[in-house]
Amino acid sequence: MNYRSNSILTHIPQNRDGERILIQALFFANALNMRIFLLDVIKSGPAFLHNPKSKRNQIRHQGALNKFTKFVKKSLGTDIPNNIILRIGWGKIINTLIAESERGGYDFVMIDKSKHANNEHFTPADISRYVSKSYCPVLSVNKEYPVNEIKSIVVPIDITQQTKKRLYWATFFAKRFHAKIHIVSALHINIEERKSLAYKNAEKLKKMLEKRDIECEVKILNVHNQEKHTAILNYIEEINAGMVIIRTHHESRFTGKKIGKFVSTIVHGCKKPVFTVGGVTQQYDLDDI
Repeated sequence: MNYRSNSILTHIPQNRDGERILIQALFFANALNMRIFLLDVIKSGPAFLHNPKSKRNQIRHQGALNKFTKFVKKSLGTDIPNNIILRIGWGKIINTLIAESERGGYDFVMIDKSKHANNEHFTPADISRYVSKSYCPVLSVNKEYPVNEIKSIVVPIDITQQTKKRLYWATFFAKRFHAKIHIVSALHINIEERKSLAYKNAEKLKKMLEKRDIECEVKILNVHNQEKHTAILNYIEEINAGMVIIRTHHESRFTGKKIGKFVSTIVHGCKKPVFTVGGVTQQYDLDDI
């Protein structure tokens, strides 16, 4: 078993923003009973890049780790518990996070998507790039709108997308948070909703979730003069959902294909955490949840 299994990776800058991201990360780690790897990324000079294993750079790395350890202990106000592991990365943040996700073992990576007080100067394009390039699922959170409970989870579905991975994660989060699943699809066509393929697919997913003792309901949104993503975002607000699980393009990791307007708008337009499933993920067994 990979030593990073049952673990979350999250980027924590050493500033006030980092303290707030850490609080949100701890909520998920504790609620999900998972370990969490905290990563601070430091810009490196040419010497470090050319010879990271030199004695000078090893001392430099240990000094950075010691500083990060003091920051985390001060932020926690206590000793660092065993389920928190600290790491130091060097270079550009997004590139480092992509490389870390490629190493394998993490169940997902958590990243801050907030637009304000972002000392790392992440743009929406940076976040979208990471979501599309990450080798494992990504949980994007907004530190300006922290959550401390999740009672309902929205799962938008598309008739062209597979549901296997989302079924696993919907089951996982619903069981851990004792939350209700809302399967939602937005349609432009003028037909009875129960006759639509989206409704039939949603009902199949609902039955699979109910077999696992998860409370679930299906909602088909009839949209006319509205974009689909706008209707979904309005629905998320309407039911005050705690988080969203959405599927990205399966092939985006390999083709360079972007996550698309719909997924990007949900990620950036939703104040609540958005869990994006895509790329290469571990093989998960529903019976292990």
